[in-house]
This record gives sequence, C-alpha cells and structure tokens, in this order.
Amino acid sequence: MEIALIERILIVGLGSIGTRHLRLARELFPHADIRVLRHQQSCLIPEYSNGCFSEIGQAVGFAPHITVIANPAPFHVALAQRLAEVGSHLLVEKPIAASTEGVAHLLESVQRQGTVLLTGYNLRFLPSLQRFRDLVEVKEIGKVLSVRCEIGQYLPSWRPDSDYRQNVSARRELGGGALLELSHEIDYLRWIFGEVNCVTASVSRQSCLEIDVEDTAHLILGFAVKEDGRRLIGTLNMDFIRHDTTRLCTAIGEKGSLRWNGLTGVVEKFEAGAKEWRELFRHQHQRDDSYLAEWRQFLSCIEEKKEPLISGEDGLKVLRIIEAARLASRTGSQVQIAGNSTNTKVSP
Repeated sequence: MEIALIERILIVGLGSIGTRHLRLARELFPHADIRVLRHQQSCLIPEYSNGCFSEIGQAVGFAPHITVIANPAPFHVALAQRLAEVGSHLLVEKPIAASTEGVAHLLESVQRQGTVLLTGYNLRFLPSLQRFRDLVEVKEIGKVLSVRCEIGQYLPSWRPDSDYRQNVSARRELGGGALLELSHEIDYLRWIFGEVNCVTASVSRQSCLEIDVEDTAHLILGFAVKEDGRRLIGTLNMDFIRHDTTRLCTAIGEKGSLRWNGLTGVVEKFEAGAKEWRELFRHQHQRDDSYLAEWRQFLSCIEEKKEPLISGEDGLKVLRIIEAARLASRTGSQVQIAGNSTNTKVSP
C-alpha cells in the first residue's frame, strides 16, 4: 500500500502515549480520517481526531489502514487480532502483550494478511543507543566479557500530576510492574548482545508503595553461546523505587568499557589504563524524536513490504524472557528459554 493511500487511522487508547501517537499521526497525515477507540464514552472529540468509537465492532467496521494499539497491555492481543483480520497494519505499543498467550496466533494472522506489525520499543531509534550498538559491533573495546544494565525511577514521580496508584504501572490488572513497564531494556539488550536463552531472577515488591505488582527485578541473563563456546552474562536491575532516576548500560570488554546513558544521550569509553571516562558521542534527544523515527520506519515498511526493525516476534521474545524471569524467581532456579520459534515455551 502506498503511503498516499492511507486514509483511515485508528488510535486505540488515549492515555499519554496514545495522545502522543494521535498528535504525530495528524502531523504525518494532515488529511486522513483519524478515529480514537476508547472505553469511556464521551461526546467530546479529542484534539487532532475526527471522532471516537466506544465499541470494537465500530472500530473494525471503520477498516483502518493503520492501527496504533496503545491501551493497557492485557487488552492488546484481542484488539490487535480483530484488526489484523481486516488487514490493518499494526503499531503495537510495548509490551506487545501482558503474557505470551495468543501472541503467536496474532503473528500468524499478520503474516497471512501480508501486513506489518511493529512493536513499539522506540528506544532502538535513539541515535545514542544506535551508536553504542555500532561501537560494540566493531569491537571498540574488544570482545565483550560482561554487561551491566540498570533502569530505575521513583514511581510517584513518573507522572506527578496524577495519582500513581491509579496508573497502569501500579496495577496488575492493567499489565503493570517493573518487568513489563521497563521491558525496553530487555529488548535492546537482545538487539545489541544477542538472544537470551537462560535467566536467573529475583522479582519482588520491596517498598511500601501502594501497588499490587513488583517494584524491583534483578535478572541475570545468559546470552546465546558464541562460536568460541563462550556465553556472555549480563545483569539487569529494574525498579520503581530509586529517587536518582537512572538509565545506564555498560559493556565491559577486553580493552576497556563502553557506557550508554539513556538520560543524557552520551556514549563514553573507559580505555584500559585510563584514569577517566572519555566522551565518544552525544545526542540529547527530544521526546518526539524516537517516536517520529519509529513512525517513519513503520510507514517505510508498509510501503516497501519489509520487516520492521522491531517485529512482533521481537515483542514475543521479550515476553518469553519476562515469563522465564517470573518462573525463575518463584522456583529459585535458572530457567532455560529453548529456541526462537513462535511456539517456544520456557522450562525450568
């Protein structure tokens, strides 16, 4: 389908991320008929849209050329499945779902229809993360021997104008919890360092925050064994409790270390024998930048009929790692994630 022929766009969900996608869709398609599907009935027409639906049947009947799924994760698959069956291209916000159930069937439907499904892990479009990955690939620090990754922010400070207890992040029924909400890190670690095929984890609620989900997750990730028989090991710490907001990834190599700071957009190197970090790259992104790049890649894939940078299969692989981490935490054992096919299951 040529981009000029995209005339109907559906945005599912009108939270902060759905509102952003609505605004960007209008910027990219000033003359399109853009509708919103939301569970709350309202007579008000949201800014940038042409109207609202409150029932899925109405949205399916609209037959959108593009659908953005941006409602809570537990409801992604059922809605995406209905819209995939009418041939809509799908941009599904992360995580692709709250569990692996039904995701493989959705991906089969998309493949059968010949449409595009992009999973919305927009961090991959940050120039600083792309440069970090490039430097790892060209062995700027030699062979990578270990990976340390951490992401954390105090949950009540995420959206200070709202009650954190009512937000998606805090509620199990809406797909909250550190593992799902902070799963960007799992996605980009796979992208940079290869597939994860075993996990050890501790997942818990450590704070007194009024939530019914985990606020802390410590994962030890075993990446796929390399040709030399070596397995790279990485640690990933995720939380809702730290007041010093942090997003860092450090690759420790034979010739030094590389560090990516996702808050500042800085990539630094500490060379063997050095006394301090040296800046290699800096790009302070604006909030819309990665989402616009994501949209443009999505549209390019539709026009050129090609696989997106972050496919539905990528989204499913992240969920397998999350489910393996939960099982590992419950059983106190290492959990293997066998294979990469869509019917893969985790096993202790």
